[in-house]
Amino acid sequence: MAKSYTNNETKFRGGIISLLVISFAVIGMLFNNENYSNGERIGYVTKFSHKGQFWKSWEGELNLTQTGMNTSSTFDFSIDNDKNLSAVIATIDEAVNKGWKVKLTYHEVNFKNWFSNRGETDYFVENIVVLDKKTPGSNSVSGAEDLKGHVIDTVYVVIDKTELQQQLKTKKATINLK
Repeated sequence: MAKSYTNNETKFRGGIISLLVISFAVIGMLFNNENYSNGERIGYVTKFSHKGQFWKSWEGELNLTQTGMNTSSTFDFSIDNDKNLSAVIATIDEAVNKGWKVKLTYHEVNFKNWFSNRGETDYFVENIVVLDKKTPGSNSVSGAEDLKGHVIDTVYVVIDKTELQQQLKTKKATINLK
């Protein structure tokens, strides 16, 4: 037969469970480090805006590049409202407008941005380094001699081996006729 609990026992158990949950939450918040992770991301900033309903924050999106190639991956980031990073904001804004390739240094927070008052994401940019001020496709502009030979992106080409051999035979036959 199941044991029935009295009203006082039920309240006591509920109080103990509530106390444990609150204790774990407080301990987690107190001992949680501000820098959950640190890192760098490289790419082109495609979005950057000052937005928010209650707390205005700078939010951006970085189109990631990997070994010279653009990927479809993006990295959403914020500028921390608790820090005065006007130089970083100005550089990111200019990078968006001019299409510069940049490296963003960031830190990720964990349980330190509950109300999104510091930014909409948990990734806060601390520094920006401009890696390339030449925009993609800029070396195709006529008259831009200083850009000649500048590598913008890497392209991989797959050639059928039989077609390559056929082209070599055709070339050799043409050379022998001359």
